Order: sequence, then structure tokens, then C-alpha cells
Amino acid sequence: MKAEPAAAPRPSRVRARARTTSIAAFVVLAALVPTTASASGTQEVEAELPYVCTLPSGRLPATVRVSAEFPERAGAGEAFTPSDVTTTVELPDQAVADLAALDAAEVRAATRLGVGVAQNAATATATWRGSAEPVALPESGPLTLVTQGDVPSVTGRGDGDLTFSAGSLAIDLALEAADGTATATATATATAAPGSLTVDCALAEDAPGQGLLATVPVGAGGPAPSGSPSSSGPAETPGAPEAGQQDGPGDRGPERQSERSPKVLENTPGTAADRDEVQPCRYDEQHPPTSASLNAYITGYTNVRKQKAASYLPPSCMLIEQGVPVMGPLDPEALIFDTLSWGDFSYQGRKQTPPFRSTFLSFDFAPVTATMVLEQTGPVRIDSRLKLYLLKGLTTMDTYVRAPLVLRVTSLEVNGTPLDVGSECRTEKSLTSVDPDPENFPGDHLVLFGRGEQVTGQPATGYQLTSGGALSGEATIPAFTGCGTDGEDLDRLLTASVSGPGNYIKQVQGQTCAVMNVNPLECTEDLQPSQIPVAER
Repeated sequence: MKAEPAAAPRPSRVRARARTTSIAAFVVLAALVPTTASASGTQEVEAELPYVCTLPSGRLPATVRVSAEFPERAGAGEAFTPSDVTTTVELPDQAVADLAALDAAEVRAATRLGVGVAQNAATATATWRGSAEPVALPESGPLTLVTQGDVPSVTGRGDGDLTFSAGSLAIDLALEAADGTATATATATATAAPGSLTVDCALAEDAPGQGLLATVPVGAGGPAPSGSPSSSGPAETPGAPEAGQQDGPGDRGPERQSERSPKVLENTPGTAADRDEVQPCRYDEQHPPTSASLNAYITGYTNVRKQKAASYLPPSCMLIEQGVPVMGPLDPEALIFDTLSWGDFSYQGRKQTPPFRSTFLSFDFAPVTATMVLEQTGPVRIDSRLKLYLLKGLTTMDTYVRAPLVLRVTSLEVNGTPLDVGSECRTEKSLTSVDPDPENFPGDHLVLFGRGEQVTGQPATGYQLTSGGALSGEATIPAFTGCGTDGEDLDRLLTASVSGPGNYIKQVQGQTCAVMNVNPLECTEDLQPSQIPVAER
């Protein structure tokens, strides 16, 4: 069949593929997530869409190309995941000039594309996320950014065409100067981190087909005309329940079921998780609190450079013992205070994150599911330095978090077929970063950095231990060991596909709860953190 979305001026290419995967193909990664559609064929879609993006110099035109593979058909109630999703953004030369004016020589992009999913009269929204390797700013001409990454599964609730349409687009840019450091400032907004810029883009009013990407027929009957919405929806548009909401007693008829919102199977990073979706974060008899005890949730992303994608860490509990500030070294311009605090992940009594899964494609085509945890091999050290510039009316706080964490792979699947990695599959040592002070902090550990600032009379911005914020760094993923059973050694395959340097990390810590000095705005009634943070690229 042909798939020619109205959004694409050039024809889409569609072909059925019978893909087979050898054992070597599905063990080449340590962190991936699944596709569950069982359609016999796939349709390839390529859409080129006009957008308008807001940059420092104003609103500029941009071209966005989206390519993906969808099943030719899906069954009602059957989950499937668009695969091989690539978002290519071409920004004009004026955008390059804007970034150069911010002292940027290189940019690392992450994209968040809102995709409307509709079936008959019901709708839902998915977020297609992508990340990219750093690229240098061109000396002339446009800047092209190509991202790939996480895409949620979708389920049609009844019979009728399922349509996918591109909507708003956000481009998160990490800016680096020629010397490899983050640029001093990249935006006029007070809440943005140094060296970062978020470019918001909207679909142009003259976009063909209102951004239509693809149509997947669901349920009984022949295929609908490709690239066009279904006309089988009811004349009236009743209110549809939210994605995942159960039917009420009066909603069980086939007509009402066909009007239920398509279900987007994701705990959407970029939106706050519900309380019942996260693990408890509290002290107990085994971990009694002290007067300095804090707890907080942390969530975020870790790039897996070799797979050109990112792994999402769901909100995880951190128990923190805050230290006492002491006078730091003498400085003629500022008063300096240093604080040493310690922290531990907490999950069911163990010093680790909850199990989590991530989405990648091995060899760019084999969908694989891995379940993983990050385990501590020692305490998490948190060093904070506060500088009070009295004459400038400025306070800064630099925080370094040093965490010895091994990555353990507990299960691995390919298209639902399990591959036994055994019970001891893990990195042979902690994820490692280049420490800015290796003489005082030797050994293998991850380093994350956050900076907070406050101008007298204005709200604080950036990261502070008590109020939270973004922490970032770069890690080397070590080689794997202990992977495989029955004499089958999978260590080399996992190491070759995942291990290596240059894996960018961004974690967001939420507001802490001081459990012995309760603030009802910061703590729940049972002394858990009130704030569940939102992951950022």
C-alpha cells in the first residue's frame, strides 16, 4: 500500500518488511524498550512541514521533517509503537547568527514533538522525544539538527482509523563555547540554566493537511484511504474520557467504546507523574530521620551515545542528611561557606533506583526491552559552596554530587522474546565522570553539577540542595560483566553496543521535605516530598 500524508509534498514510501533478528542482534544493547504491534507489514512515512520558531531575534521560519514507520493495520485494543522515528529540524541562517551571538560554537539538541492521536471523535496526545549528538554551528547557511528517541505506544480503543498529526515542537539546545564550556548565558529568562536555550515552534498556518503524518486502520474492514482521516466518526462529538480512564456503567456499548480516547501508553516525561505512579519516599524504622534529614524525588535522562538515544529515569527517592555550613577559604570579594551532605537512593530498603526501562533500536532496527536499576556501591557525596558577594548583591551556590553507581541489567527482551542475561549482569565498575578535583576525590564515580544564583530582592534560580533544580554531567559507561547463562558470554556484545564515554546526563531534583521541621507546602501528611519533579532534556 501507499501512504501519502497530506502533510508531505513528496510521496511517502511504504513497503512490507519481514524482519528477523539473530541472538547477536538483540543483545547489543543494555537499555531499550518495546514495540508490541503484530501487523504483518509496515508503512514508511516521510512528512515535510513548515514551522515558525521563536528565537532571540524573533519568529523565524523553519522546516521540520518527520519520518517513521507505522503498521499497515492494527487490531482494536492492540498496542503498537511507531518505529525508526527521526525528527529533522532545519533552522535558517539567522538562527545560526542568534546562537553565535550567544558565544555558542557547538549545540546539542533534544526535541519534544507533540503528536495528536485521533480516532473517530476521540483524541489523545503523545510526546515524541529525540536527542542528538553535538553539532558545530556552520559558518554559513542553515543549521540542521537530526534527533531520534523515545516514542510511546498507542492503542486504538475500537474500530476506525487512527490518525497521527504533528503539533507544537520544542527544541532544547545545550550551547557550548569554542573552549568546550557552557556559554555564560543563553536566554533572557531568569529560570533558564546557563548554556541552555529552548526554542518553541508552532506549525505554520499554511501547513498542508494540518500536520497529518499517518493513518493506521484499526479493527475490522478494509484499509482506509491512506493519508486521510476517517469519515466514519459520529455526527455528534461527545466528551471523551482521558487516556487510560475506565468506562462507566453507561459507557459499555460498542458505539461509546469506539469513541473512547486512543490510549497513549507512557508515563509522559515532561509532565508530573501522579502520586500513585511513583515509589514511596519516606523514612522508617530501619532509616530513622534526624534533625537534618531531607527527602526528595529525582528524575531525568541519560544519553546512550552509541545508540543515539536517551534513557528515562522515573522519579526515584533520595534520602539526604544535610550538613552544617562551615567557613570556607578567604576571598576578597565574597564570604564563602561550604556544606558537606550525604545521600542514598531508597527503594524497598535498598540503595538503588526503582527498576526502569528505556527505548532504543539495536542496529537501528531491532526493538529491544531492557529492565535496569542503578545501584550504589557507596554513599552519595554532596558538596555545596555558597558565595555571598555583599557589594554586588549576589549569592551563588555551586553543588557537586559524586555518586558511585553501577548499572545492572535484570532482563532483556526482543519483540517479547526474552534473552536470559542472568542475575549478575552489570557494569564492572561505577559510571565515571572526569572529576574537577581528582586529587581530593579519587576513584570511580559519577559527577553531576548544579549552580544556583540569587540577586538581592529577586527569586533564586537554578539548583539548590533544599529547593532542587537541574543537575547535569557527562559519564563513561564501563564494560559489562556477568551477563549470560549456560556458558553463553554476553559481556562483549553489551560492552560493544553500549559502553563508552560522552553520555550526557541531566537529572532534576524536586523540592525537599525537611521531615523534622515540616512545611505543609513541601511535605505530605505522611512526610513524603510533596513535589514530584518533571524530567527535562
